[in-house]
Amino acid sequence: MIPARPATTRLAITAIACGLALLMPQLYLAAAATSNDEPIAAAIASGRSEADRSQDEWRRPDQVLRFLEVEPGQQVLDYFAGQGYYSELLSRVVGETGSVIIYNDALYTQSSFHDLMVRLGGKRLPNARMLNEPSNYLRLPAASLDRVLFSLVYHDIYWQPADSPQTLGDPEKALAILFAAVKPGGLVVVVDHVANDTARDNATLVATRLHRIDPRIVREDFAAAGFEFVSENNSLRHADDDHQRSVFNPALRHRTDQFMYKFRRP
Repeated sequence: MIPARPATTRLAITAIACGLALLMPQLYLAAAATSNDEPIAAAIASGRSEADRSQDEWRRPDQVLRFLEVEPGQQVLDYFAGQGYYSELLSRVVGETGSVIIYNDALYTQSSFHDLMVRLGGKRLPNARMLNEPSNYLRLPAASLDRVLFSLVYHDIYWQPADSPQTLGDPEKALAILFAAVKPGGLVVVVDHVANDTARDNATLVATRLHRIDPRIVREDFAAAGFEFVSENNSLRHADDDHQRSVFNPALRHRTDQFMYKFRRP
């Protein structure tokens, strides 16, 4: 027969057990964060070009990729990927069991094709493939994507090139296609240059002249498409940006005020 413990001892054990129970969720979250951080940190530290590394300071890929919650094995779309700065990082994070679609429309492809060929040369990123189609007619398998990233490009859907009678895309059509392609529970992160409060009718004018977008319009677009707003990350905000100058102004280059939103497909 095991002798009964003194009352004070039982109380102490109970208190410790309760404390551990309260602490376990925090310990679990901390462990999960550490686990998820490892492939992201490894991707950033991998053998990337000096041109890419020179952008790390202002792009803050550690913050963006953690906010996106990208992990090994996922299927990811880099939307209007340009020269593929994030495409390479995403490719390295998702690894052999994941895949990355490097998506550009014709205009992005024309300006980025050579750089993408260099980036993908020698089968450097075997789990990545290029896709070149108009955003209003983008063909993606239903419920095939775990994560989608728009890095400083969502405003381009509203942008009207000088030689074009129409904008680069239609947000309603583009996001309807994207909604169908994202898995239930899948996440979309939008990073873009902040514009001042803008009437929707003026969004194209602002995007064309300043390459910015009102964050409210982005939230409205995604809500209308059926996505749920999850959260905001402020690590790329710059309070000294007055939002009234082009993002290509030399005084602002790479120091614009940027919002970062996360959306989920229910």
